[in-house]
Parts: sequence; structure tokens; C-alpha cells
Amino acid sequence: MRTHARDLLWTVTATSFGFVVAQLDVTIVNVALPSIASDLGAGVAALQWVVDGYTLAFAVLLLSAGVLGDRYGSKRAYQCGFLLFGAASAACGLAPHAAALVAARAVQGAGAALLVPNSLALLNHATGHASDVRARAVGQWTAAGAISIAAGPVLGSLLLTAFGWRSIFLVNLPLCAIGVWLVGAHVPPAPKSNTPRGLDVPGQIFAVLALTGMTGAVIEWRPLGASHPVVAGGMLLALVAGAAFVWTEAHARTPMLPLRFFRRPNFTPAVAFGVLVNFTYYGMIFVLSLYLQQALGYSVLRAGLAYLPLTGSFFVSNLLSGRVAARVGSRLPMTVGALVGALGYVLLVRLDATSSYGEMLPAFLLIPSGMGFAVPAMTTATLASVDREWSGTASAVLNAARQAGAAIGVALFGALVAGGPAHIVTGVGRAALISTAMLLLGSALAWTSIRAGRH
Repeated sequence: MRTHARDLLWTVTATSFGFVVAQLDVTIVNVALPSIASDLGAGVAALQWVVDGYTLAFAVLLLSAGVLGDRYGSKRAYQCGFLLFGAASAACGLAPHAAALVAARAVQGAGAALLVPNSLALLNHATGHASDVRARAVGQWTAAGAISIAAGPVLGSLLLTAFGWRSIFLVNLPLCAIGVWLVGAHVPPAPKSNTPRGLDVPGQIFAVLALTGMTGAVIEWRPLGASHPVVAGGMLLALVAGAAFVWTEAHARTPMLPLRFFRRPNFTPAVAFGVLVNFTYYGMIFVLSLYLQQALGYSVLRAGLAYLPLTGSFFVSNLLSGRVAARVGSRLPMTVGALVGALGYVLLVRLDATSSYGEMLPAFLLIPSGMGFAVPAMTTATLASVDREWSGTASAVLNAARQAGAAIGVALFGALVAGGPAHIVTGVGRAALISTAMLLLGSALAWTSIRAGRH
């Protein structure tokens, strides 16, 4: 029994490490945005692409990454993710201009896409059929990722102050090396899927076109105007490619997104809930980073340290969520977590150019507490709704939807703050109001659509 518990602990550690690496680079870059803009001559739209280049590639390649893990083995795909992520991080750290940085960030996102669903598939396999063990393990896995999300701006500010913005990417090289060793030494391979599956190339292409078209249109909407051919064309591309994607998946022999998943209890509302959570959080972190440094005049280090309360709140609420979900199921923690997060966002609506940190602190405690309580339960509900051999694909669908939500959130909220400090101040309030409404919607969705009781 002790041996099994020790092996499971190693598996949780190794799989969480990949999640940490992937999630860290979602937020660590935010605090460096003004420095990148100054050094590379990038405007707000270019900064949005620096963030969304990573997030978009992460989102659109997650589904194929899950298929690769199911087909060739989650352990092998997981190790390849570390190697690709490390190589791309080196390219980011050496990027001579903004375009090169955006391209390298996209390759980073491809590495992250291999890491996240396959780490969760390995963890799901290691917990067997024990739903309570799985809920606690997922809570620990999610806690590690959530801490990295919250710690990203803090770590980024320390590295930025000491070594410059390039160090926030180069630090990934030793982390990826540790990850490869951890999984090779301590994680048993998960079984491959019994159902032979191939890569759905048309579906992958349509997914890339749809999400890139929509995100690009939202990013360029403010500077170019809604009637500009780039904006209108991007929206049209998103609609046409999105429809083609759904048609392809409905008729493909081996679809990257099995539409039957959406007929399973809990799957669709859990995925939709994840979109709302990521849309609000990542969009707000983007605008708050600009607000703290460019509107309030915080130094890089002070802006990073301002996010420190998020770390502890995430950790405690994630672990608590795993225990509550193991006892009563996912509906209650998802509903309560969304309500707590909404309360945090509503406290940010009245921020202005003279707001103190004390006015922001309650929100910086409530938002991660709510997210941390809801997300592990949401993840557990998703995994429990499909057979174990499809766990890689199911987790990929969930995380792809979440990252898509994050990309759109950054694009939309970034458009609200473009134009200088005055626009940043008004944009933060509007973004907070939208976030409040989205999480209230998420809470209602969880309460009415997630089945009560243990999964």
C-alpha cells in the first residue's frame, strides 16, 4: 500500500511539473509586456499577439496532441512536449524582433499542447477506477498549475529585474530538462487506445483557421475598425472554418473531436464552464498588468509582487476543491467557486487612476479562491464523463476550449485598453464588469447542468 502511495505521489509530481511549465508561460510574460514593447518597439496589438501566439497554438493543437498520446502513448508524447517546449523557449529568449518572438511563442504553445492532455491522461491512468483518489490527485495537479499561473507574474518580475525580459524564457531550459528526467524515471506508461485512430488533418486545419481568424479580428478591431477588410475577413473566416470544422468532425472516420462526447452527462457544461473561467481570468491578468505599470506607475517588481496573494489562495482552494468534489461531486464547488470569483471581479469595476493596492487586494484574494475551488471539480467532471482510454482526448478538448477562451479574452480585453493610460483605466472597469457577468453565467450553468453527487 505504501509503495502504491509513493508511486502515485511521484506520478502526481511528474505530471504536475509539465502542467506547471505550460501554465507558467501563460502568465509569466504578462509582467514583461512593457519591457518587451520598449525593447522591440511593439504596440498593444503586437503584445496581444505575443500572448495569444502561445495561447492560440496551445488551444488549436491540444486536440491533435491528445490523439497522439492516445495513439502512440501518453508518456512518449509527454516527453516530446518537454523537448519541443525547451527548444522554443531558447528561440524566444534569442528573438531579435517581435515577429520572431511571436513565431517562437507559437512553437512553445505546440509543446505545451503535448504536455497538458498527456500529463492528465497519465495521472488518470495511475489513479485507476477510484473516483475519490482521482478527485484528490486532480486537485493536487490543478493546484500545481494554478500556483504557477499565480506565481508567473511574481517570478517574471524577479527575473526581469535581475536579468531582463529574455530570462523569463531561458529559465524554461533547466525546467524542461528536469521534466524529462522526472517522467522517464518515475511515471509508468499509460495503455494506448484500443481503437485505432489517425490524425484528423482537415479538422486540425479548420480549427486553426477558425480560432486564428476570430482572435485576429478581435485584436485588430480597435485599431482598424469593424469594417476593415482584415477584421471583416477574419470574422468571416472564423464562421466558415468553424462550420467546416463541425461538419468535418461529424463525418470523419476518426475525428479529432468526437462529437459524441457532447452527448455525455456533464461533459458539455463542464467544457463551457472552463471557457468562461479562462476568458475572464486571462483577459483580466493581461489588462491588469498594463494597468498596474502604465496607469498606476508601478515598477516591474512591484507589479509582480502585487499578484503574490493569488498564489496562496489558489493553492488552498484547489486542495479543498479536490476533497469536496470527492465527497459530494462537482456541482457544488463549481457553483460556489464561480460566485466567489464573480464577487472578486465586481470589486474591480470601480478602479481608477488613483486606486490603491488595498482596494485591489480583496479581489486578488477572492478571484483565485473562486477559480481554485471550481476548476479541479470541473476537470474531474470532464474526466469522469468518458471512458479512461479516451481521457487524453477528453482532457485535450477541455483544455483546448479553455485556452481558446483565454485567447479571446486577451484579444477582447486588450482591445478595450488600447490607446494609452486613460483607455487602460476605463478598459479595466469594463473588463471587470464583463467578467462578473460571465462568471455569474458560469455559476448558473454549473448548478442547473452538472449532475449532483459523486461521479
